[in-house]
Amino acid sequence: MFPYLTALVVLPTLGAILVKALGGRSRVREVAIGVALVEAAVAIAMAIQFNPDRAGIPQLRETHSWIPQIGASWALGVTGLGLVLVLLAVVLTPLVILAAWKEDTDPVRAGNYLALILFLESFMVGVFAAQDLFLFYILFEAMLIPLYFLIGLFGGEQRRYAAVKFLLYSLVGGLVMLVAVVALYAAGPGGEQGFLLDNLTGLSLDQNAERLMFLAFFVAFAIKAPMVPLHTWLPTVAQTARVGTTTLLVSVLDKVGTFGMLTLCLPLFPHASDWAAPVIIVLAVVSVIYGALLAIGQEDLLRLVAYASISHFGLMVLGIFVFRQTAAEGAALYMLAHGLSTGAFFLVVGFLAARRGSVSVKDFGGLQRVTPVLAGFFLVAGLSALALPGLAPFVPEIMVLVGSFDGARAAVVVAAAGAVLAALYILLAYQKVFTGPRPEGEAAAIPDLSWREKIAVGPLIALLLVLGFLPGLALDVLREPAEAAIAPVVEVANVEVSE
Repeated sequence: MFPYLTALVVLPTLGAILVKALGGRSRVREVAIGVALVEAAVAIAMAIQFNPDRAGIPQLRETHSWIPQIGASWALGVTGLGLVLVLLAVVLTPLVILAAWKEDTDPVRAGNYLALILFLESFMVGVFAAQDLFLFYILFEAMLIPLYFLIGLFGGEQRRYAAVKFLLYSLVGGLVMLVAVVALYAAGPGGEQGFLLDNLTGLSLDQNAERLMFLAFFVAFAIKAPMVPLHTWLPTVAQTARVGTTTLLVSVLDKVGTFGMLTLCLPLFPHASDWAAPVIIVLAVVSVIYGALLAIGQEDLLRLVAYASISHFGLMVLGIFVFRQTAAEGAALYMLAHGLSTGAFFLVVGFLAARRGSVSVKDFGGLQRVTPVLAGFFLVAGLSALALPGLAPFVPEIMVLVGSFDGARAAVVVAAAGAVLAALYILLAYQKVFTGPRPEGEAAAIPDLSWREKIAVGPLIALLLVLGFLPGLALDVLREPAEAAIAPVVEVANVEVSE
C-alpha cells in the first residue's frame, strides 16, 4: 500500500525547503499553496482508503526500525480521531496561506513565513499519526521550533516576549513528560520496538509510579490544551502572533492536548486516570467559567477568541474525564468542531485587523452597513462559538453535557452556564463592532471581503453548516476511538466498585 502518512509528513517539509530555496522570487506564495493543496489531495485519498467500520484501531500503518538501540520506531497509523485531526490540519493550512496572501510585500519575508507554516504542517500531521511514544514525543517537541519563529519573527509588539513565554511553558511540560516517557519504557518489555504504543498499553505498573507518570503526561497536555491555571501563554500569543499562526495553533496544535489525554493518558494509565478524574473535572469546569467570564471583558478581539477557546477546551476535558461513551464521543467531535469554528473566527478577525490596523472593539462600529459580507461571516463564526443549533459545535457540546450528567451532575450544572456566558461575549462583540450608525471618515470607506478572503473563510463556514446538520459524517469514525480510549478506565472503575 502507498505510504500515505509518511508522504503527508514528508511532502510539506520538501515544500518548505523548496520555498526557502526560491529566496526572494515572487512565486513563493503560489508554490506554498500548491504544496498545501497537493497535501490536502493526498490526505483525501488516504481518507478514502480508511475503513470506518474499524475506526477504533490504527489503520494505514507503517512501522520501520528507526533507532533500534533505544527501541524507537518510525511507526505511523491513524484511528478515526487521528484521521479527523489530520484532515483538519491539511484543510486549514492552505486557507491560512490564502488568507495571508498580501501580508508581506517582501518576497523573502513571505517565503520565510510560508516555509515555517509548511514545516509546521509536517509536524501537525505526524503528531496525530505517531504510533511510537518516542516518535510522538519528538514531534510534540519539534512543533515548538517553527512556532517559536512564527511568533517571534512575524508577530506584533512584544512578539519576543510572547515567543519566549510560549516556549518556556511548552518546554517545561515537554521535559516533565520526557521523564515519564523514559520511565514507561523502562517498565515495558523493551527491545527494538519498546516504544510502540501497542507494547506499552496494559502494563502492570506500581500505583505511585503510574500516578506520577500520568501527572507528567497530563501537565504537558494541560499546557497545550490549555487549561486553567496553565493557560496564561495563550492570550499573550493570540494578541501578538499573526492571525494565521494563531489560527493553526489554537485550531489544530492545541488539540494535541486533548488528543493526548484521550488517546494516551487514559489507555496507558487507567488507574491513575480514574484516581485523578475528580480534580481534573473541577479544573475543567473552572476553565469553562473562567475563560467565558474573561472573554466578556475583553476589548481585544483576538484575546476574546483566545479566552473563549480556553472555555471550550474545558468542556472537552470534562467530556474526556467523566469516562462516559456519549461524553467522550462529544469531546472527540468537539475537537473538530472547535477547530473549524475558531479557525473561521480568527481569520475573520484578521480581516478586520487588516482593514483598520486594530482589533480593539472601540475602533469599530456600524460596519454592518459598509461590510455586510464580513459582518455575516463574523456572525456565523461567532454563533458557532456559542454553539447555536445547526452549526457544528452544537451537537458535541450537548453530547458532552448530556453524557456527563450521570457521572458529574454538579459539574454539568455549572459548566452549562458557560453557554449563557458565550452568548454574552459573542453578541456584545458583534453589537460593538457591526451595529450602530453608519461610520464616518476612513471607516466609511472600508472595503468588504474580496474574493480571495471569501474563498479563505468560506469553506470553514460551509463545513460548520454541514456538520451542524450532518454530525454523523464525523461521529461514524469517532465513536469507536472514543470507546476504545475510555474502555480501560471503565474496566478499572468497575473492578474497584465490585471489590
